[in-house]
Amino acid sequence: MKVVGVLSRYLIRQNLYLMAICLAVGTSLYLLSDVFDRLDDFIRAGLGAQTILFYFIVKIPLIVSQLMPAVFLLAMVIQLGVLNRSREMLALRAGGVSFAWFIRFFVIYALVWSAGQLVFSQFLGVFGEQEANRIWKEDVRKKQLDELTIHDLWFRDGPFIVLAKEAQPSKSRASDITVYEFTTDNLELIRILSAKKALIDDHGWGLLDVHELDTRTFITVDRPSQFLSVRQNLSAYAAVELKGDTAQLPLLELSKAIKRLQESGSNVEMLQTIWHGKLAYAFSMAVMALLALMLVTFSENVYANIGLSLILIFIQYGVHVVGETAGEKGVLPPILAAWLGNGIMGAVACLRLAWVAMPGFKSAILTAVEGLIPRRA
Repeated sequence: MKVVGVLSRYLIRQNLYLMAICLAVGTSLYLLSDVFDRLDDFIRAGLGAQTILFYFIVKIPLIVSQLMPAVFLLAMVIQLGVLNRSREMLALRAGGVSFAWFIRFFVIYALVWSAGQLVFSQFLGVFGEQEANRIWKEDVRKKQLDELTIHDLWFRDGPFIVLAKEAQPSKSRASDITVYEFTTDNLELIRILSAKKALIDDHGWGLLDVHELDTRTFITVDRPSQFLSVRQNLSAYAAVELKGDTAQLPLLELSKAIKRLQESGSNVEMLQTIWHGKLAYAFSMAVMALLALMLVTFSENVYANIGLSLILIFIQYGVHVVGETAGEKGVLPPILAAWLGNGIMGAVACLRLAWVAMPGFKSAILTAVEGLIPRRA
């Protein structure tokens, strides 16, 4: 037991050292690329060195949270390669430490890192992303948040379904509005209202230049104005839109936005996919641990494994993006879409590790395959 404790501490120290090196290199390359990409824009906007420096400093937590899964995989690949190259792995296994022990240790270690990654990304990572986005929009692009315009807005509020071609939450205005009013049991359409503009407050919507069609009598009426008891003040929509990409919202705030929009009858599949995607991305570190362990079962060449790990990073990220896109479009359920990349890559790694570390699994598969092959007479 004491030997296992010493070995665990040794592996953790070694992994932390390698992660620090990989993270420093990755963050430096990322920042250098960002500097070359955006420095001209900062200079043309006439920003001072202090603002530019602040922009890149606050962006570091975001960069770290984005790079952590890839950094963890590279650090583990290098660590396992070094252990194999120095014959430490062989000596440990000869001394009674099985490969299954290494799998359990690194998976648990990765899960701890995943929890830390989630907390870090939801606090420092979100703060850095919001501040960097604010500087970029306000100071560089001159896009003031009070000029926000939401296009093709629709929601449900009680018996009303409201559609607006454009809405400006900061000015409490909307234009080109169409309102469908139903009975209280939502079974019959009562009337259709169309208006050129709407003034919005906490009490309701004031429609201007209103055209009303009674669907039961087909009588039309034109009015200069009409009050509508719709209690949707657009704050939920502004909370999402003002932060730029919805992925910037932390989990708790995103959950509240989803609940508010869901209550109004809006489609929230995209936001639900993003919510699950945040969890999936953080816990992809456990999948990276499995992939690193899988690679070492194929080859002990550390350089080849580093190259293969980079390929696996791109594949896993690609599947993750495809899954999230499918979830946002409604092709897949949000939770399945968000965890698609982790599920596929994790399953492949688990099958390979079970083949290597579990003799019973290997013999069962071979027996099943032999049973499928027809015997010659």
